[in-house]
Amino acid sequence: MAETRIGVVGAGILGLAIARRLTESRPDVKVTVLDKEDRVAAHQTGHNSGVAHAGLYYAPGSLKATLCRRGIGLLKEYCADRNLPYEECGKIVIARNAAETGPLEEIERRATANGVPGLRRLTATELREIEPHATGVAALHSPTTAIVDFPAVARAFADDVAKGGGEVRLGFEVVRLGRRGETVTVASRSEELVFDRLVVCAGLHSDRVARMAGDSPAPAIIPFRGEYYRLVPDRTDLVRGLIYPVPDPRYPFLGVHFTRRVDGGVDVGPNAVLALAREGYRRRDIHPADVWETLRWPGFRHLARRHWRTGVRELYGSAVRRAFVAEARAFVPDLTVADVVPAPAGVRAQAVDPDGSLVDDFRIGRRGPVTTLRNAPSPAATSSLAIAEHVTANL
Repeated sequence: MAETRIGVVGAGILGLAIARRLTESRPDVKVTVLDKEDRVAAHQTGHNSGVAHAGLYYAPGSLKATLCRRGIGLLKEYCADRNLPYEECGKIVIARNAAETGPLEEIERRATANGVPGLRRLTATELREIEPHATGVAALHSPTTAIVDFPAVARAFADDVAKGGGEVRLGFEVVRLGRRGETVTVASRSEELVFDRLVVCAGLHSDRVARMAGDSPAPAIIPFRGEYYRLVPDRTDLVRGLIYPVPDPRYPFLGVHFTRRVDGGVDVGPNAVLALAREGYRRRDIHPADVWETLRWPGFRHLARRHWRTGVRELYGSAVRRAFVAEARAFVPDLTVADVVPAPAGVRAQAVDPDGSLVDDFRIGRRGPVTTLRNAPSPAATSSLAIAEHVTANL
């Protein structure tokens, strides 16, 4: 039987998980992962908050809900097998006032329907027993929400790909895709490769690469920078695990929260401000072509008209540290401006439909021999091994 050549564009955690699954389950396949960077996990995976989500928020029956619950189990097993950090530090979702108790109950309903284990509603007193510095009128505790080192997981996946006979080609920037009969050609500026199947996991550039493959313009990626602060070392005792707000149901972002990391540090954030470059991790990063592409997308204009007030508030929090800290103090009142220092930012590849709708669920498409992951935000890293099962079952 002839060997099937499968290419994967993107050496983030999703592309590597898919390549690993193929090398593990398909002995008839030759897998090649392509990425323009000089290392794996350079972008969204490498700037991830490190939370393994248990599946609290997602609509029951959605891909996010199904693949997150399957994925966290697989991820826990994988980390144990490879001796990678995996700590079930637990997560508290806090209702600050009576108006937020209804939405908190909806989160509990969804989480229960999704099969999240160990859930417990907390009174204000019980909340303090778990997080002594936190405050709220009620809370939901998810003890199996965990923290991991996703870049380390991605590197382990890359090792598995190599051991399974696959190849990870770094420094290969995809500039052109084409169809040649039943095959797909993938070209850099100096080389052209031919595959029988192609999987696009290009993250911040997923819409661009999908369009190269003949897919529709929608949804388009609008980059949002998430800025963080980090607690100074002698104040990390303010937080034992993960402290989250009740999220605004209008947005797929979870709001400013406290995230303990596997190295013992604690991050506070993120906010969500429009990035002026697809890879705009710093405020001064501006790429005019990226800005123009954002502005000319009809969905962005609809989004801006509907939510400009929220955008202004996020910009204010970005510019004024005291305002950022004030938002976090609603959950941990002992926090002060002196307790935090700037931390590395991330950029979220937010898919937006032409009508301005923020795409929430994973969106995975197929056009002939090309499979595209058009929207794979959090909990994609948690779900990576389950997404790999889902995608490769249809290749």
